[in-house]
Amino acid sequence: MGYKQKPMETLEEKIARVVKEEVTVVPYDPLWPKVFEQERLHLLSCLPAHLIKRIEHFGSTAVPGLSAKPIVDILVEVTSLDKTREIIAPLLEAQGYDYFWRPSWGDDTPPFYAWFIKRDKNGKRTHHLHMVEAEFEHWDRLLFRDYLIEHPDIARKYADLKEKLLGVHLGDRVDYTRAKSDFIEKITEKAIRYYRNTQPLNSSD
Repeated sequence: MGYKQKPMETLEEKIARVVKEEVTVVPYDPLWPKVFEQERLHLLSCLPAHLIKRIEHFGSTAVPGLSAKPIVDILVEVTSLDKTREIIAPLLEAQGYDYFWRPSWGDDTPPFYAWFIKRDKNGKRTHHLHMVEAEFEHWDRLLFRDYLIEHPDIARKYADLKEKLLGVHLGDRVDYTRAKSDFIEKITEKAIRYYRNTQPLNSSD
């Protein structure tokens, strides 16, 4: 039986609960790919097949050797976000997942997408599920993942940055995430150029 939040929780109460949770970064765990695969199979087994396409492991837990929050990030391509809200959200909420209709940027910037938090029996976060349609910019995050895997020196810089920020933003999950954004955006832009070969990549950028 999975973790269940308290019944009759308002949206404001739910947001306040998840935002105040402390940020923890731990050394890379070689079991993270297995944790992803188990969840991928679970989603395929319990969600309507016609709504689900790609399911990808991304984020720091998908980069071998990289320290990370011990939460497996999963990117799921859905055929319809409207149907995701109507059908998938209730199915996963019934299993104890937290569900949010979340903006892609800032506090209220579209396009919106479906975001879920899965927890263990003690209420500790184990997975973040990001459900988007095929055209969403979120898929560029796979290029960020692949670039870090292929460039261990950049991955080490990212690890050092996270360790530094953790000391500053330990009690503020939102500020910790925002503080990483400049680095992530810069490396993602390099990764897009590198993999899609749209323009020459200057290694000194």
